[in-house]
Amino acid sequence: MFTLLAEAPIITINVGNLHLALYLSQLMYFLVAAIVGFVAEFIVGWRLPFGIIGAIIAALVGIWIVTNVVILIIPGDPVLFGIPLFKALIGATLFTALWYLLTYRLWHRRRPYYSRRVPAEVRDGPLIVGSKMPPTMKAIS
Repeated sequence: MFTLLAEAPIITINVGNLHLALYLSQLMYFLVAAIVGFVAEFIVGWRLPFGIIGAIIAALVGIWIVTNVVILIIPGDPVLFGIPLFKALIGATLFTALWYLLTYRLWHRRRPYYSRRVPAEVRDGPLIVGSKMPPTMKAIS
């Protein structure tokens, strides 16, 4: 018997008595969570820490909150691989916004990783020898 999308493990890891398996349904769930996480970051306008891993974790937590903790019913919600997309997007967006609001005070005073430094000649224009005006006034006149 031939089945195209069977529930056979894609990856199996055995370490002592610990057996882990990654199935196709779990892989699709993570893929949908990654897409929903990136869209939620775009809607909120702020990136989560840890890049793609942070977006996936936020989406998974948001999906779990909206589908299992707070039951939200949206009629006509499209379902992709068993995940209701609008509910997942709402949950991931709310969790991303909540994370932003809770952690804003911890990071908003930090210096950026990269600050663009512009040379004085580019910023103020070339220095004219013999002039008593400061460089900023020379650029205006």
